[in-house]
Amino acid sequence: MNYKILLVDDENDILEFLSYNLEKEGFIVSTAINGKLAIQLAKKFKPDLIILDVMMPEMDGINTCTEIRKIPELENILILFLTARSEEYSELAGFDAGADDYVTKPIKPKLLISRINALLKRNKISEKVNNMLIGDIQIDKEKHLVLYKNEEIHLARKEFNLLYFLMSVPGKVFTREDIITEIWKDTFVGDRTIDVHIRKIREKTNNHHIKTVKGVGYKFDI
Repeated sequence: MNYKILLVDDENDILEFLSYNLEKEGFIVSTAINGKLAIQLAKKFKPDLIILDVMMPEMDGINTCTEIRKIPELENILILFLTARSEEYSELAGFDAGADDYVTKPIKPKLLISRINALLKRNKISEKVNNMLIGDIQIDKEKHLVLYKNEEIHLARKEFNLLYFLMSVPGKVFTREDIITEIWKDTFVGDRTIDVHIRKIREKTNNHHIKTVKGVGYKFDI
């Protein structure tokens, strides 16, 4: 299968450089020079993955990612951020917006392709359908659906995956390391990233099922 990748960057040199290396690996590549064009093109091109620069004119990568996640036919597309900025707050903003991974510039083609293949491989692995109902929260992994008191609520991809992970074994305490390994894989994130996602899940579900185990991690109580 030839995967389709949408490259979004306002620097033509980077678009040409990455397009060449990705096409050499067998990917079908399309490009856009800003976020607004990227959203328009994504609707037509239907990429398997979007490589998105953070710092762009008109609409930056964070806002572009946020808007993409609001569009039903695009909300589950894999998104990998490129940025020259390595500050933790920038990474946190990217993951909060719905990014799946993060690569900093200058870009090493072999490393980038390795990260892309890892994302695509994880996305391709089929998992059995799970429809769990615990207390007043119902979650359907196949439909990417969460109901709270029979009302649908919207969770970003990482929030959904984190809630599903915690609900999969009610009462089990998952360490921060467990959570990072399962939800963020080999991507480095700080404790604050986990805490922010937990807080958002709690706010959206208006419940107290997710308990903090001080110094260890989190668990989903029945």
